[in-house]
Amino acid sequence: MDWSTTARLERPLRAQSDPEWVAGLWQRDDARLLPVTTRGRVGFRAPGELAFVRPEGGFEPGRDVFVGLVADAPVFAQIVIEDDALRALVGDGVVTAALRTGMDDVDDGLDVAFAAAALAQWHGRAAFCPACGHRTRVIHAGQARHCDTCDADLFCRTDPAVIMAVLDDADRLLLGRQRVWASRHVSVFAGYLEAGESAEQAVRRELAEEVGLRDLRDLRYLGSQPWPFPRSLMLGFTVRTSTSGVRVDGDEIEAARWFTRAQLRTALDAGEVTLPSRCSIAHRMITTWLRG
Repeated sequence: MDWSTTARLERPLRAQSDPEWVAGLWQRDDARLLPVTTRGRVGFRAPGELAFVRPEGGFEPGRDVFVGLVADAPVFAQIVIEDDALRALVGDGVVTAALRTGMDDVDDGLDVAFAAAALAQWHGRAAFCPACGHRTRVIHAGQARHCDTCDADLFCRTDPAVIMAVLDDADRLLLGRQRVWASRHVSVFAGYLEAGESAEQAVRRELAEEVGLRDLRDLRYLGSQPWPFPRSLMLGFTVRTSTSGVRVDGDEIEAARWFTRAQLRTALDAGEVTLPSRCSIAHRMITTWLRG
């Protein structure tokens, strides 16, 4: 999935103001529906094949969400709570799993699945107004919610996070592992932006906190990627340092190591380390460096 190109998924503004138009899209023969749970779980008919189904009945706001158009064909999500309800919609022979664990093999529909998972997880947490505590209702074909008590409109927000590849003067790459990860798993470093902080400042703060690096220079933006777990936007950077010593925080990061390209290839071939999902910007950052 190339997130740097024009989006294949179109999100017409008309859907926010014309419920009859959305209802008509629901009835079209080329309409597709992806059931998804409020925890971001979906169905797979086979590895990499998302379990899309044909919409049935009528469009129900609060349950059904208009995701957008793909090649002019409408795509919807239906939000359910449990795996049993998901399986009832997609039929026998479908494996239910977290999108995050099954996304590596998805060639068609990953953009739709990312959007559907982000919206479903948001709706699962936004039933009550954060301003006054009263129940909200779904509006704009599932793209927003409204509180009738205080007249607030709520939208699915995206949480920005930075992810950074750290290189030293010898062009080695620093990789670390979190305590909660599977054994042998390593990656570049990442963290959420804090209030009143720029992305560049977040890069510097996170690296100082996690691995004790403060001598940083040549900070460069690489690109971004949506990451609907639950609804983040990853902002990729490279940064260089002249400091070879690192000091892990011991809390979030339990180990960090500098790799040359030859060392990382050897470690990967030997199964000593594993890399992030190939759908992730982290994987692309590491493998791009690895290729020189």
